[in-house]
Amino acid sequence: MLEVLGKRSSINVRKVLWTCAELDLPFVQEDWGSGFRSTDSDAFRALNPNALVPVIRDGDFVLWESNSIVRYLANRYGGDALYPREARARARTDQWLDWQASDLNGAWRYAFMHHVRRSPAHRDPASAEASLRAWSALMAVLDARLADTGAFVAGPDFGLADVALGLSVNRWFETPVAHPPLPAVRAYYERLSERPAFRVHGRNGLP
Repeated sequence: MLEVLGKRSSINVRKVLWTCAELDLPFVQEDWGSGFRSTDSDAFRALNPNALVPVIRDGDFVLWESNSIVRYLANRYGGDALYPREARARARTDQWLDWQASDLNGAWRYAFMHHVRRSPAHRDPASAEASLRAWSALMAVLDARLADTGAFVAGPDFGLADVALGLSVNRWFETPVAHPPLPAVRAYYERLSERPAFRVHGRNGLP
């Protein structure tokens, strides 16, 4: 059976759990990370030298990096509806998956660590404000995209890009800061909330 290593509070672990739920894929989840078994151990670093979660074990196959994992699961377990095989549709999905992992994650990190995690390394208010401005600007990009599609990120149908970005949108709304009006993002959040798997692994009270 598929093993998912990483704590359920991790936004990146939740991508994997949500994808498994959408695919009706059985899995066993093990808690690794802060407060649980340490990822800074020889045993875990043998699986992922970066000492980060999530990691999956699918038989003798080990994989890390959350967006790579969800792509693999869709490819291996018949998730064509989530990750289309047609070249342009797949490229559009990949575009938004990569944007989430690079641009959007990079923008929110300092603000989130400052306002939610209260990290001692992220105490500077000016840096937090700069991060929040960058985050808001990119959420406006997402809002424009969703206003254009009127549905989901890559187009009219739900897919892997929505797993990554749906969790990012949840983090946006769960972070206690002033949120500019983004009506398409808000409508998207409510649309995703109609999915049982999102309510379990996304909009579940965790940022």
